[in-house]
Amino acid sequence: MNETVKLALILFLITAISATVLAVSNDITAPKIAEADALKDENAKREILPDGEEFKPLDEGKLKAIQSSHSNISEIYEAYSSGHIVGYTIKMTTNGYGGEIEFMIGVSTEGRIMGINILNHGETPGLGANITKAYFTNSFKNKSTDGEITASKEPSGDTEVQALTSATRSTDAILDGVNTALKVYNEELAN
Repeated sequence: MNETVKLALILFLITAISATVLAVSNDITAPKIAEADALKDENAKREILPDGEEFKPLDEGKLKAIQSSHSNISEIYEAYSSGHIVGYTIKMTTNGYGGEIEFMIGVSTEGRIMGINILNHGETPGLGANITKAYFTNSFKNKSTDGEITASKEPSGDTEVQALTSATRSTDAILDGVNTALKVYNEELAN
């Protein structure tokens, strides 16, 4: 019995030390991770809405009202240039084949998609992960906010984008998110 208590005590000490080391390292790295995420978001905003010089969060009350019917939207920013609003960035999550996909879309006040940026995903490498490839994301650029965006192997027209081969669920997840963002833009933001 004495040997069992001794082993249990050693195991407890090892577990306690490991938990302490993990807690300390988390305290040290958490601010740096948050700073890196904020920088990544800021760069994404500038990439998808290059005319924006300054980005301000949408009024909190208006955002909460939008989120009440579109819970997958996490943030909306207004983009300004020379004091005038030039567009919006909408950050959201959608469910792909490998789990949640977090992305951001930029929409100009002229009713055009200026770009999308995939921030995080767990899609299959070589298939669904192709949502991050330029040939896919660039196919959204300059598409109209009027009408639903669809995917095609050979896109033509103002509402078709490039479909990904063997990644229908990933493609559909992005399309669902983009079309939700366009609905929010058309119904809540475009004035």
